[in-house]
Amino acid sequence: MSCTKWLFPVLLLVSLASVRAQENLTAYWQPQVAVNYKVSGTYSHNFSLANRNYIFDDEVVTLRVRQLDLAHFSNLKIQGNQSVALGVQYRFRDTFEDRENELRLTQQYNITHKPLAIRYGHRLRAEQRITNSLTTHRFRYRFAVDFPLQGEKLDPGEPYFVGSWENLLSVAKSNAPQYDTRISGQLGWDLKGGLKFQMGVEYRIEDFSAAQPQNVLFLLSSLQLSL
Repeated sequence: MSCTKWLFPVLLLVSLASVRAQENLTAYWQPQVAVNYKVSGTYSHNFSLANRNYIFDDEVVTLRVRQLDLAHFSNLKIQGNQSVALGVQYRFRDTFEDRENELRLTQQYNITHKPLAIRYGHRLRAEQRITNSLTTHRFRYRFAVDFPLQGEKLDPGEPYFVGSWENLLSVAKSNAPQYDTRISGQLGWDLKGGLKFQMGVEYRIEDFSAAQPQNVLFLLSSLQLSL
């Protein structure tokens, strides 16, 4: 059972990391730190800071900052396996590139099921991405799985796997609808003191209905602290 659990995430991570380089491929390294603060048994806050950096752009290996994201979510459990959340994010872009900064508002519904050791999650999100020149409405659906890689229960110090598949629709005035899809896989470790560390990859096909969709590869790393 342990070998079977390891096989799926390893194959997924290898396949994502080996995406064939194309002329329209862009790759990023995105580290993130997050803090989860539990106010009560049903209400919690999440604060995060993420930094996105180019590592492959215009067929050239590089390292330069693209943006900085500061976000906050308020999460409310409405049942044992369901929750709703409101989020606000500010993206600092003009400091690093000739692009507008962005304010993002998010409304979210999440439901999970855990019949055995594997937990399944469905997430619906509506977002308003606001810049000085345009407001884009985005609608997202994500299916995710996570499970421990040793035994049936996650204990401190043990590894786990998180995988997800997500579809997105973006609509804005005077613009054609844009369809994106994303697949990701990450390995994580449940450390002591409420700390979790995750690392993995994500592959995105942006505007996949276009004549030439954009291929985007992310190398992800995150540190999460739960208080």
